[in-house]
Amino acid sequence: MISPVTLHSAATPTTPPLLLRPWCTDDVAALVQAYQDPVLRRATGSPVESEEDCLRWVQDQGRGWATGARLGFAVLEEAVDAAPPRLVGNVVLKGVASGKPSAEVGYWTAAHARGRGVAPRALEALTGWAFAAFRSDGLECLELLHQVDNAASCRVAEKSGYALDGILPAFPPAYPLDGHRHVRRTSA
Repeated sequence: MISPVTLHSAATPTTPPLLLRPWCTDDVAALVQAYQDPVLRRATGSPVESEEDCLRWVQDQGRGWATGARLGFAVLEEAVDAAPPRLVGNVVLKGVASGKPSAEVGYWTAAHARGRGVAPRALEALTGWAFAAFRSDGLECLELLHQVDNAASCRVAEKSGYALDGILPAFPPAYPLDGHRHVRRTSA
């Protein structure tokens, strides 16, 4: 088991700070709202359509932390006033294990938060934490995978220091198109 952690990304001159924390049942309503976006639904391939689906998904995230197989973070914009933080995305570290030199990262951004640098900032916080927390266990490289038609993910990868490392062949039905494999090494 890996103990859940909370990560932060500082405010920029134009954006509020980000809080990254494990998903909880309080996030279900915001997750239902985020998944109304057809772009998100198509990109994630997750069959999350109802409150029950979202609750199940959040519970799966908790099991991921308990087993260490999938470390998912809700990405929230911290309010500058008394308003509660607002869900703006998700980042995840998958497949990290002692002695294994690589793991995978993933992310999505809610429609209302796209184009404001949320994904690169959240991914940078996750990447820094992953290398700091797991380098002594052998982690040397993080992989970021996406379909070739996802130009926004390419931009996020490049902004976050993940270099294009190769093309992955399509694997229908889950991955109907070829994919890009981006990598970031501990030395980057």
